[in-house]
Amino acid sequence: MRLIQELQERVSKLEARACPTPEAQASPAGVVSETMVDGVTVREPQSKPVDPAKNLVQAEEKKGWGRYTPNLGFKLADTEHGDLSLSIYTYARYLNQLALDSTYTDAFGNVKNIQRRQDVQIQKLQFKFLGWMVDPRFRYFLYAWTSNATQGQGAQVVLAGNVSFKFSDHFTFAGGIRSLPGTRSVEGNFPFWLGVDSRMIADEFMRPSYTSGIWATGDITDRLKYQVMVGNNMSTLGVSASRLDNGLNTFSSALVWFPTGKFEEGFSGQGWGDLENHQELATRFGLHFSRSDENRESQPGSDTFENTQIRLTDGTIIFTPDLFGPDVTVSDVRWRMASFDGGFKYRGFSVEGDYFLRWLGKFRGTNTSGIPDIFDHGFQLQGSAMVVPRTLQAYLGHSRVFGDYGDPWDFRFGANWFPFGNHVIRWNTEALYLYKSPVGYSSVPFVLGGKGWVFHSTLEMAF
Repeated sequence: MRLIQELQERVSKLEARACPTPEAQASPAGVVSETMVDGVTVREPQSKPVDPAKNLVQAEEKKGWGRYTPNLGFKLADTEHGDLSLSIYTYARYLNQLALDSTYTDAFGNVKNIQRRQDVQIQKLQFKFLGWMVDPRFRYFLYAWTSNATQGQGAQVVLAGNVSFKFSDHFTFAGGIRSLPGTRSVEGNFPFWLGVDSRMIADEFMRPSYTSGIWATGDITDRLKYQVMVGNNMSTLGVSASRLDNGLNTFSSALVWFPTGKFEEGFSGQGWGDLENHQELATRFGLHFSRSDENRESQPGSDTFENTQIRLTDGTIIFTPDLFGPDVTVSDVRWRMASFDGGFKYRGFSVEGDYFLRWLGKFRGTNTSGIPDIFDHGFQLQGSAMVVPRTLQAYLGHSRVFGDYGDPWDFRFGANWFPFGNHVIRWNTEALYLYKSPVGYSSVPFVLGGKGWVFHSTLEMAF
């Protein structure tokens, strides 16, 4: 009798859930919920009402919490007033930089030491809480991350996020913190790159980073999409609000066209490579433009996690005192950049390239009137092939930067092993050759001024 009573109580609860409240009726069953994850829209079907009697046995047999959705993690709560999912990203990395030269000489003749590392790190740990509240169109994305290699730095631990409201397929408005969409790698496709959490040096040198601001995204047509953002500065990680100017003059935009469609299919969305094995040619072209008036005070520290600093092509920070001569110090500069990218995926193969252009001008500071405007440009090219479908991927890449203060470049090759045939778990092994790298900090495998070989191997989890 007690068992029958318990079953009747459970049936009553299921029947109550099958009869939605007026608020729930306002959102029709089966509506597709959309979440902005670092600027990328991830679609998730909402639960439909069920027949409680018909599904009682299945409900009794399934004793787990929440369903799993790729890139959204596990569902922790699912109610008529909102939902909550938890997603985790982390990786462990072995890094060996012992083959690098021990010193480098910058464009001004200064000899500097290079710290060559060999260590193992739980390199990054990120918790993401995401879902909708009150209305499926109102989304939140809140996260915490930490980088083990930057213990003690200003942005070693970050608590951040954003909220958004989708008015239509053509217009979603959001605010909070996210990456400025100045190159393809900061459109919101992390972590679906060929290497683990590591860009080519041309991209790293040119790109903007994360900042606080407002933005809009949407579809112009089915195959033409846009992102537009206004932010505080180029990189806010490790920079307090008291160090920012009051100009609100940082702008970044992206216009992306998919001529043949299909490019965004699969778990990795707009990422690099073709694990999904597109049977029809998938193509994309992207155009980006960004600008910002930057102040020396608003720049992050040189080793801050995910930092972006304005450097010359020899790696020297533009705000270095006496850089262009005695008593010549830049305090403000106008930074502008544009980038173009294109690529295709087809039957496990991919070829993808970017071209970057950057202008520095409108210098202000002590005795800066004689500094000419600076123009730099560069490119990167990456290719990959699935050696074993959905299991083993080989790739290579090359990038180069051209400027008045040096022409650095890098070359890399590596392999990704996907033991479960998806992006959730992968083991990446990579070797890269650096020639006078103009960028570098402790959370990436390349080092500022580095010349020589670097090896690293990484086990990554992203669910």
